[in-house]
Amino acid sequence: MHLTQDNNQAVLKVEKLSICNELGQPLVSDLSFDLFPAKTLALVGESGSGKSVSMLTLLGLLPETLSITGSAQFNGVDVLQLNNSKLQQLRGKKIAMIFQEPMTALNPLHQVEKIVGESLILAGQSKAEARQKVLCLLQDVGIENAEQILKRYPHELSGGQRQRVMIAMALALSPDVLIADEPTTALDVMLQAQILDLLKQIQQQRQMSMILISHDLNLVKRYADHVLVLNQGHTAEQGTVEEIFTHPKTAYTRHLLEHDFGDALSLDVTEMLLALNNVSVKYPIKRGLFNQIKRFQLAVDSINLDLMQGEALGIVGESGSGKSSLALAIARLIKSEGEIHFEKIQLNQLNQNQLRSIRTDLQIVFQDPMSSLNPRMNLEQLIAEGLNLRAIEKSQIALEIEQVLEKVELSVEDKHKYPHELSGGQRQRVALARALVLQPKLIILDEPTSALDRSTQRAMIQLLRRLQQQDKMSYLFISHDLQVIKALCQKIMVMRHGKVLEYQDTALLFSSPQTEYTRQLISASEY
Repeated sequence: MHLTQDNNQAVLKVEKLSICNELGQPLVSDLSFDLFPAKTLALVGESGSGKSVSMLTLLGLLPETLSITGSAQFNGVDVLQLNNSKLQQLRGKKIAMIFQEPMTALNPLHQVEKIVGESLILAGQSKAEARQKVLCLLQDVGIENAEQILKRYPHELSGGQRQRVMIAMALALSPDVLIADEPTTALDVMLQAQILDLLKQIQQQRQMSMILISHDLNLVKRYADHVLVLNQGHTAEQGTVEEIFTHPKTAYTRHLLEHDFGDALSLDVTEMLLALNNVSVKYPIKRGLFNQIKRFQLAVDSINLDLMQGEALGIVGESGSGKSSLALAIARLIKSEGEIHFEKIQLNQLNQNQLRSIRTDLQIVFQDPMSSLNPRMNLEQLIAEGLNLRAIEKSQIALEIEQVLEKVELSVEDKHKYPHELSGGQRQRVALARALVLQPKLIILDEPTSALDRSTQRAMIQLLRRLQQQDKMSYLFISHDLQVIKALCQKIMVMRHGKVLEYQDTALLFSSPQTEYTRQLISASEY
């Protein structure tokens, strides 16, 4: 039960919050803001600007090696002064957080029922009551067949389903303040609107306050009340949504608001690189005491496509439409039926040893960089992994690592850092650098820009365009962001429920979409 609050009195008041690392370098400097009941404050800024780290501070989730000064008054209590036992009473019940990378935030050993219901059982509910509440929460966040999802583990869910489970888990104890760190990065544009409409509805019902961390200014414009712009840990400006979007005061904010990336390159391509004939992917559904296969779920249904050398194909569709399954099948990381011809070689006829010689030319960048990067390796070791398999001198390896770090706009000094020391956007750039350093002919990119702010997305598109032009590099680009795909890809394939709805030139798809579903996708992606 929630007490009636004075809407003019801030539920959270942060004053002069500063965070420094072990070397005394500032990560956040003098951050101040007020959060009011039933209102949404959006934190925006480039990757690494201090958005996530400042919010983790409020929950006491930062390493002890960092020094923190300032105050954060929550209902009159300074949360920065609370000990761990008092913070545990606060987390989830009063202030909850939806984390940026659900695959690393969800316990891989537990099924969805336990992941979402754990806090309910700890709060005193019976298993039956918790199960019913979990079902309701999953339905609330737009998960179909919630009953089946209960028994699945995180690795058995699509990226969008994992993100929705995270949201359900955060809402379980009806918090007063919800911190949503990029809550819709793995969701398609229509589902983004559904999820944020839902959060807005719950917010009004419970008079819940929300801090929305997002690089997607389209969503910020629609759902936030106030905006705080961060630039390298400093507050560039803050104000109402109308003030920031209509009259931005700084060049930095104007740069963030620029969302037109232009159009894809016009290419003269003649050589076939990749061809798919009737490719299908089926997942076994196992049940019973002996875990026997009862039936198969069709994730990808008879896909045909051609990709020329130097061309980019964008694959779009809602979460669970089969995009990632198709990517994994092409990379021969899961089994598939049908023919996959890469440089006229039929990949489905090769064994693992025969595939090794082709792997260099066919690289994949995964959707969730935190779980695809070895946490025990620093950036230099991660990027050098593929190069070490070649007969290259150490000095040459070091030079190539430095060059590729500069390509993806990371500092050469960053090579000594580990994945957990980087922001979400920086990790995504490391994953791209690891693929680029091998100079492949085809890169499969699964949501490579979903965690990046608009200015970093623009830089990434320019880099990929340059490689496309200079090295005739080809891309299979999976994304929910049609603006990014329009700027990079010559062709677009629209998928739904494992099938192809549309497959045509990018310009044609935007000017004359063939299906109502595509028209909705285009409409939802526009400002």
